[in-house]
Amino acid sequence: MLVTVVVGSGIAAQRLSPNDVGLQLLENSLTTALGLAVLILALGPVSGAHLNPVVTLVDWLLGRHARTGLPLRDVAPYLAAQLLGGIGGTLLAGVMFDTSPALSGNERASGGHLVGEVVATAGLVLLIFALARLGRGAATPAAVGAYIGAAYWFTSSTSFANPAVTVARMFTDTFAGIAPSAVAPFVLAQLVGAALGLALLLALYPTAARAAGDVVVPLHPEATS
Repeated sequence: MLVTVVVGSGIAAQRLSPNDVGLQLLENSLTTALGLAVLILALGPVSGAHLNPVVTLVDWLLGRHARTGLPLRDVAPYLAAQLLGGIGGTLLAGVMFDTSPALSGNERASGGHLVGEVVATAGLVLLIFALARLGRGAATPAAVGAYIGAAYWFTSSTSFANPAVTVARMFTDTFAGIAPSAVAPFVLAQLVGAALGLALLLALYPTAARAAGDVVVPLHPEATS
């Protein structure tokens, strides 16, 4: 659903505002920010709202010694679900807007774009885990949505900040697409950003591992019973 929101709103923006790229970006970013916040609210109590592989990996790394984060046995299934869900979301958006699947021709992998991905991902990781450490998980949906909406504009890459979303957006040759040749550099930049975000988190909040189990939204066992 996250990728459906991103790609679908991108297609709608491209069609409704064909001659104004700035307006297209505004429409796409606003819809993504709102949609992301809603999805975190809806899915947080079920799965922790792990919509992003870097969040899953950092959660496991951060809590593996304290045994508070995502168990190792769940990491691979989460990553697979995120990747397959993202690709399915792209295809669903294409069906709704009558757009055939096609590899994107939107080249994005310049040096500036990759720096933008490092910055966007580092900030996202720091934000999510800092809120958990501070016991402010209730603010996570709105805060993460607001951050991604803002990062669309203050980063040159328009803030993918998510490897699964990056791979999925390769399969649409529309406003939100990314060329296959740019996917690997973007994902690498995101992993670097995640590592940087984790380093900043541990520097600012040395006891953050204690709250790894509360990311993104605390998972309550009764939610899946």
